Amino acid sequence: MLIGIDASRATRAQRTGTEAYSLHLIRAIIETECDHRFRLYTPTNLQPPISDFRILNPELEVRVIPFPRLWTHLRLAWEVSRRPPDVLFVPAHVMPLFCPVPTVVTVHDLGYLHYPEAHRPFDRRYLAWTTRRHARRAARVIADSQATRADLIRHYRAEPDRIVVVYPGRDESLARVDDPATVAAVKARYGVDGDYLLYLGTLQPRKNLIRLVEAFARLQSVADRLRLVLAGKKGWLYEGLFARVEALGLRDRVLFPGYVADDDKAALLSGATALVYPSLYEGFGLPVLEAMACGTPVLTSNVSSLPEVAGDAALLVDPLDTEAIAQGMARLIADAGLRRSLVEKGYTQIRKFSWTNAARQVLQVLESTPSGRDEIFSASTP
Repeated sequence: MLIGIDASRATRAQRTGTEAYSLHLIRAIIETECDHRFRLYTPTNLQPPISDFRILNPELEVRVIPFPRLWTHLRLAWEVSRRPPDVLFVPAHVMPLFCPVPTVVTVHDLGYLHYPEAHRPFDRRYLAWTTRRHARRAARVIADSQATRADLIRHYRAEPDRIVVVYPGRDESLARVDDPATVAAVKARYGVDGDYLLYLGTLQPRKNLIRLVEAFARLQSVADRLRLVLAGKKGWLYEGLFARVEALGLRDRVLFPGYVADDDKAALLSGATALVYPSLYEGFGLPVLEAMACGTPVLTSNVSSLPEVAGDAALLVDPLDTEAIAQGMARLIADAGLRRSLVEKGYTQIRKFSWTNAARQVLQVLESTPSGRDEIFSASTP
């Protein structure tokens, strides 16, 4: 088979969850021993680490096709219509508007339905339209978790036998950094000093950061020298978070170091007392695995896919209960035995998640995808 892959998200310089998923999964797919050929589509010239893909697979074909806006919807659609692969894989949620070949798409989550107030109105409408379309038109849909699969069936009446759960892997280059000098240098680079709790991800309402800050404010008596580090780039509707920090008088104790480069992530995680990730909704939650890989205890939510990811290796709390979040953080700060137990369980838990296994499962989905225009449109009938 000639397998076409939308690599547009993987080429972005700043990678959050969806971009990291695309990068690591595409790399694992093209490294897999198989008889298939691969063609990557991208809007920009390749830079490391994407440019290294040709070293991993010398027969890899790359099509650089610039376009100013709606790249996947329009430019990729035109490209695959003119030079069709046998099947197209889109790892980042958005299908071309028209496509003459069977398409497999990954849907990461439906958080906009559960917490619409955490999204801008245009984003809600766009996500609702694209996800409904994918659920009905794609030959196969890959879901990051059982939680996302259940949402697709419940809200969009997607056919259960066309949705396959493939758990993402973890970045196996991430490991605990035990060298104090390295950790100190990275902390200094991001303006972090002393002991700290770490959040890692985009700053947006769905991540529940205002409740996290309010919970942190209740810890003054048990952690007066502890800082809360909210690391990540600004997403939408982030202004309320900064205003709440100011209103609570926490400007000196809540730090915003911005986006963390991949090379610095392990050291920043290793230096943290714990990762605090009480998100309202996640399709998967890669930071949970990243923290576990670095030997960092984890506090996260007991909703959506996060219990699937965390297993028994994290402290689970109700993300809507500020007091529960505060009590969970207090337990992690005070109980060294609990922290050690979670770290050991975390090392066991991460073994369940591998990009190699994910790539093999995705290839099996692509190989079993119905071929031909008539079959694909028949399978997509609601």
